[in-house]
Amino acid sequence: MKLLLLFSLFFLSFVGISQSAALSIGKLAPMQEHKMDASQKEKFSMKDLMKENGLIVIFSSNTCPFVVGFTDSTFPGWENQYNAINKVAQAKQIGVVLINSNEAKRENGESLTDIVQRKELKNFNMPYLLDKNSELANAFGAKTTPHVFFFDKDFKLIYSGSIDNSFEDKRKMEIPFLINAIEKHASGKKIKPNATSPKGCSIKRLKS
Repeated sequence: MKLLLLFSLFFLSFVGISQSAALSIGKLAPMQEHKMDASQKEKFSMKDLMKENGLIVIFSSNTCPFVVGFTDSTFPGWENQYNAINKVAQAKQIGVVLINSNEAKRENGESLTDIVQRKELKNFNMPYLLDKNSELANAFGAKTTPHVFFFDKDFKLIYSGSIDNSFEDKRKMEIPFLINAIEKHASGKKIKPNATSPKGCSIKRLKS
């Protein structure tokens, strides 16, 4: 049963993804000044949230098991690391923002109300924004929840992919890819690897 669940989740990771390629390392972030809702009264753009040493964008979800955790508790879900990641990033003057691009599931757990409630429930200490019509996800070529895009202060992409390798069965050790990237960037060192394969549920875009 567990193998069937894992197969189903991996299948869902690659169904319905954007046809556009993901933003490549060294490219500038598109839509830097595009405002997105954080609530009925508050909006932010990536430019608003950029800090002295960069900005980390994480495409997230309120319903994806890779984000919220598996019901059988075999995987805790990556959202449980968001606050710890933000704490490290803030100490290095790097901003963090969560983006919800699941436009096809707005009535099934991914609405603005759901986003605000999830932020409060999990006590996320970073903004969580609604990406209407998956516009930002399409511009980035974002594939999964979660999918990380880390930009330097000039909005140049310096790392993309997974938060860590904790879902890889054959891993020999735990590798915190994103935390390592933050530490390397803050120290002026080259990020290696600067791109990893994102794992998670596909972003639920509206069918064209």
